[in-house]
Amino acid sequence: MIEDKWGWIMKEKCLVSACLLGIRCRYDGKSKPNKEVIELKTRFDFIPVCPEQLGGLPTPRFKSEIRSDGRVINEKGEDWTEHFIRGAEEVLNIARMLNIKKAILKERSPSCGVNEIYDGTFRGKRMRGKGITTRLLEEKGIEVISEEELSKKSV
Repeated sequence: MIEDKWGWIMKEKCLVSACLLGIRCRYDGKSKPNKEVIELKTRFDFIPVCPEQLGGLPTPRFKSEIRSDGRVINEKGEDWTEHFIRGAEEVLNIARMLNIKKAILKERSPSCGVNEIYDGTFRGKRMRGKGITTRLLEEKGIEVISEEELSKKSV
């Protein structure tokens, strides 16, 4: 909890992948509500974000993965890298505007993956790596954890 200049007690703000809060913004038009994440609402004021929507992509949209060359390609072969970069920059703008220092993001997403992403072959193969938004936020000093790390780490 934080006290503001008027003496009001406020919760710390935290960016959260909107899909983890039950918002239907995933590529398939669905959500992935996560009970552990949602329970943290007593400790944090959540700022829901979907970098892919903020980057101008529709919902639903074609599935995308990060190739070995760093480009984000959808399953139809279209290069959507610029959308992913734009979305990451918009999330960073939100974080800076609200002085946010923490984020809980969706593991394996090409935007939000924290430790693991899909390998770009669309065969369901996972590899170590970070999504575009996670990389940018971490470069700028924002702590990012995945929903899967919550039980292992004190937030």
